[in-house]
Amino acid sequence: MAGLAKAIKEKGGRIYTQSHATEIEGGKQARIETTGGGVVTAGAVVVATNTPVNDLIAIHTKQAPYQTYVIGARIPRGSVARGLYWDTPDPYHYIRIETVGKGAEAYDVLIVGGEDHKTGQQDDANKRFAALERWTRHRFSVIESIEYRWSGEVMEPIDGLAFIGRNPMDKDNVFIATGDSGNGMTHGAIAGILLTDLIMGRKNAWESIYDPSRITLKALPAFAKENLNVAVQYTDLVVAGDVDSVDEIKPGAGAIIARGLSKVAVYRDPKGEVHELSAVCRHLGCIVKWNTLENTWDCPCHGSRYDALGKVIQGPANSDLAEASDSEQSADSKQQSA
Repeated sequence: MAGLAKAIKEKGGRIYTQSHATEIEGGKQARIETTGGGVVTAGAVVVATNTPVNDLIAIHTKQAPYQTYVIGARIPRGSVARGLYWDTPDPYHYIRIETVGKGAEAYDVLIVGGEDHKTGQQDDANKRFAALERWTRHRFSVIESIEYRWSGEVMEPIDGLAFIGRNPMDKDNVFIATGDSGNGMTHGAIAGILLTDLIMGRKNAWESIYDPSRITLKALPAFAKENLNVAVQYTDLVVAGDVDSVDEIKPGAGAIIARGLSKVAVYRDPKGEVHELSAVCRHLGCIVKWNTLENTWDCPCHGSRYDALGKVIQGPANSDLAEASDSEQSADSKQQSA
């Protein structure tokens, strides 16, 4: 990344951080508006945000968000052949090796991931980590200790291939790269080659393979299954909340509370202060769920994620959770605000 940034600047490019893109439009000139008021125009625009944040539906019915879990186990250097491995059950597992340190002090870390579930549809991280550790120790007796654990979100395309190319139902100069299925490094390299050729008007043999508009008949059962799963999540609009009262929420935790026909995402910070937000995802209106491991609000429909205070950190939503309306706020919260 440092080398890429250096090359861009050496060739006259400029890099701006903290420049959230609020509007992305194609046309004769692609136009990107930012929260700071700046506007970028270009001949073409590539939306490479893990999942596209520039449309509501086009690609989101063709891929599904999954939360994946990873552990890092310390092992003697060279004790496991270096490589990248997968198995094929559901949920599947994947393995790679990373060396830490230098010289005589160096050791390897066996990085093992898997035990995935649909984002926002389970909140049992400790169970997932335990299953990963059991699976790993059963196969690798050289493990000395489990030193790391974390989770992240991956986008799973219904036919197993990434979507890299022109954004469906959009202007011809708007491109996307998504559906990485945990292989972002590989797909990033492919996208760099393929999208450059498309923008420059050159032929590329991979264009039809990764075309985001493709329809794969063999994937129709997966398409139907994933979209039925999304439809079921909207029932959360009419069911009860996680708890009945703010008093039930412990410091550092969050929960959904039903107030009339509305759902409120309530977070009590470590100091005990209560923060109340609308629980309606800013993408397509699903009700978010609390993620205990990451302290985030996760959307069970298309995978949008927000931090504990409602700031968007993962698309396809492209704006923060709304503040709870006066009618939705609890008496305690109104008193705190006053």
